[in-house]
Amino acid sequence: MQNKSPEIHTAPPNSGKVELGRSLLSLLDEAIKKHPNPKAFNQKDEKWFAISNQEFRDRVESLALGLLEISLKRADRIAMFVHSDISFVLMDLASLTAGLVNVPIYLTHSPKNILHILKQTEAEVLAVSDRDLLRQISPVLAQTRIKTIIIRKKDSGQIELPETIENVFSYAEIMEKGSSKQIENPEAIKSLKSQINAQDLATIIYTSGTTGTPKGVMLSHENISSNVTASMSGLTSLGSGQDETALSFLPLTHIFARTLSYGLIWKGISTYYSDPERLREDLQTVKPSFFAAVPRVLDKAYERIMAAGSSLSGIKRLFFKWSIKLTESYDINQKPSAFYALQLAIVDKLVFSKWRQALGGDIKLIIVGGAALRPDLVSSFGAAKISLIEGYGLTETSPVVCFNRPDMNMPGTVGPVLDGTEVKIANNGEILVRGPQVMQGYYKNPEETAKVLDDDGWFHTGDIGEFDKNDYLKITGRIKSIFKLSTGKYVMPQPLEDEFEAEALLSAALVIGEAEKYCSAIAFLNNETLLAQNIKPLEAINNKDIRKQLIEIVKRANNKLPHWSNIKKLLVLIDEPSIENGLLTPKMSVKRKAVLQKYKDMIKAIYHDKAGTLERAVIIDI
Repeated sequence: MQNKSPEIHTAPPNSGKVELGRSLLSLLDEAIKKHPNPKAFNQKDEKWFAISNQEFRDRVESLALGLLEISLKRADRIAMFVHSDISFVLMDLASLTAGLVNVPIYLTHSPKNILHILKQTEAEVLAVSDRDLLRQISPVLAQTRIKTIIIRKKDSGQIELPETIENVFSYAEIMEKGSSKQIENPEAIKSLKSQINAQDLATIIYTSGTTGTPKGVMLSHENISSNVTASMSGLTSLGSGQDETALSFLPLTHIFARTLSYGLIWKGISTYYSDPERLREDLQTVKPSFFAAVPRVLDKAYERIMAAGSSLSGIKRLFFKWSIKLTESYDINQKPSAFYALQLAIVDKLVFSKWRQALGGDIKLIIVGGAALRPDLVSSFGAAKISLIEGYGLTETSPVVCFNRPDMNMPGTVGPVLDGTEVKIANNGEILVRGPQVMQGYYKNPEETAKVLDDDGWFHTGDIGEFDKNDYLKITGRIKSIFKLSTGKYVMPQPLEDEFEAEALLSAALVIGEAEKYCSAIAFLNNETLLAQNIKPLEAINNKDIRKQLIEIVKRANNKLPHWSNIKKLLVLIDEPSIENGLLTPKMSVKRKAVLQKYKDMIKAIYHDKAGTLERAVIIDI
């Protein structure tokens, strides 16, 4: 009997509109006509300064012409090792205007991966933000074809550069060359733009990769611009121009933040460039109405709220507990009863207004991506009049495939399909995507491309999912993460891991047990949560209350899944995973193989009944 052909899911009516055939440059051009904004781009040095979108385009065009005056030509690759601020956006759009292909590099990539990227792309020009980043990347340059460095600002400091570097220019010097070219030929920019085709390769973005060598994802102008127009037009509650203020703090080297950046440019929205270290301060000064975040940012914000509430006493503590209880029954898709609405109004003045104030005071919409968002946070923040919109995508899909809209928001899902996109669930549960945002392929890697792009244009995501009765997609796992116990039963670890990571006490978790009789889990304690409870991390593993909490967390997770997936033992670690210790990718995903390798001796102890306290760790029987 043949398997039934999978149903193809598309966007619901009135949920956004894709526009095809557009270059990324056209988004800025349209903004200047429709949404001129004197404060479109905002950068903080000692204090905030603003650039209008017209002035920004002038700088882009001068820089673009200048790039072609230093021996670069159309389709050449230019590498970018740049902070996620105006210097990134400026070089990005300038290189695209010049017809170049830019290659952004994660600032947290290892030297080995940076060298691989520079050698494979054969880039001869490298843009950097400052001397610190130049010093960081300098050791690998001698082994590459990089001959020219473009730095945002030159200063008096000296850096030892390999003899292979022939020129070092500042952004200003390149723009000066471009300005001279414009005076010489006023039609130069018009000529450049006329040569840009929507199908032209715009950028090569290297995946952070939890294993192996990063692959270069080739994205065209249309891949990204179609994603921008379809996504942003679906955000019906978001205005344009100076009506909205956005805070940008996610790395622009990642496609999630970068595509959103183009969307903000298209809408002419006032954008302020921050970073995670300054986030809490900048929220108060910028007072954004909108920003994008990864779930961990919201987890931490909620943990701080709960910690602050726990420190209260008397009537204030009782009132706080009542407000949290109210959020638990809040339904973002249902109008509250009159009595419930009255309760919310009382709590809003005394409690929820402080939540909004912690995020600047004017926040109304937060887009969340990159990992699973706790459904309860959507309801809790929704009760506080803060809309959380979760979506799903990959670098290879530019990135958005599905996302919840302001008026179509189902917690626990990643929303309906994007306009212009087709999604189907293969017979093995894998999510397949077809649409204008699907990549051109992996750079110089046809073998890997053939593994994920089939002859009918379907991209095989490697993710497992299902659609509910209302056509909202739910992600349930990763094909590569599934493992088999010695009993022959298959285990899908992601649902359990999501349950664990939703807990404030844990920063990350991995379910293990391949070829073993039962499942166990590795749990990394959240040191910030422990310190907020005045518990030193080293003391936590011997703290009876902490152990009791951990056992309860595991039991709650076990109750939601088949008995063979139940966790029997828990390895609790004090050391948190990070990019620096090699256990996290730049996208903040746990590197499963790296964790298994680093803690292999402790894992052996789990399955040889050697429970007890280890160095900076403990094994707990459930």
